[in-house]
Amino acid sequence: MTILAHHYNIKYWDLPKGYLCPPIPGRADYIHQVADLLADNNSGSENKKPHVLDIGTGASLIYPIVGSQSYGWYFTATDIDPVSINTAKAICEINPNLKKLVTVKQQKNPKNIFKGIIGEHDYFDITVCNPPFHGSMQEVLDANNRKQSKLQKNRARRNPNGQANKFADAKNNLNFGGQNAELWTEGGEFAFISRMINESVDYAQQVNWFTTLVSRAENLKPLDALLRRVGARQIKTINMQHGQKASRILAWRFK
Repeated sequence: MTILAHHYNIKYWDLPKGYLCPPIPGRADYIHQVADLLADNNSGSENKKPHVLDIGTGASLIYPIVGSQSYGWYFTATDIDPVSINTAKAICEINPNLKKLVTVKQQKNPKNIFKGIIGEHDYFDITVCNPPFHGSMQEVLDANNRKQSKLQKNRARRNPNGQANKFADAKNNLNFGGQNAELWTEGGEFAFISRMINESVDYAQQVNWFTTLVSRAENLKPLDALLRRVGARQIKTINMQHGQKASRILAWRFK
């Protein structure tokens, strides 16, 4: 909250228990990278503020907060979860600087991404998305247990005389927040982004740039092949690094 208050003039921000609290610097980097993408490609007119579509905004509303307050962009923020939607709306209502720039809209059909959100006369300069990473809740739990085990070993090495077992109970508890839709989707990240790519074809003339985070580098090659098959005219991969965590932005357009 301190970062949001200091850098983005946010007076109120709170999350329901168990919902994902995002690492703000990494999310801000995504917004700054897509700002460069828009600037490099002269998106929109000089007198028109970009309109951004955030797919899966979550209860945190983090991309609209960073983008609207850093660049004055307009945002439409979407999610399938009603609690996330109500929380995001509350954040906008209580922060007047967001209320003027951010619209929150629920995706009623979890099988759709753009359909039901992009209206017939809508136009977006760019879309952003942090897709669910895992393919099942079991994958989430397995990944968490591996991380907890690694943390235990690191602590034991740093404190060989301590009681490493006191951390054992944590293995069965997630060390991060997040609802099912925030953490996993059937088929994982690749399936979600593939669905996004296929659906983007229907909105090729209503969106200048489609973008999404890609956590797994091995997904880039097949996603690039899919984009070429559906007729994307430009495809870009933007690499990002935050400490030991590497990720990348996949961007495409049909114009």
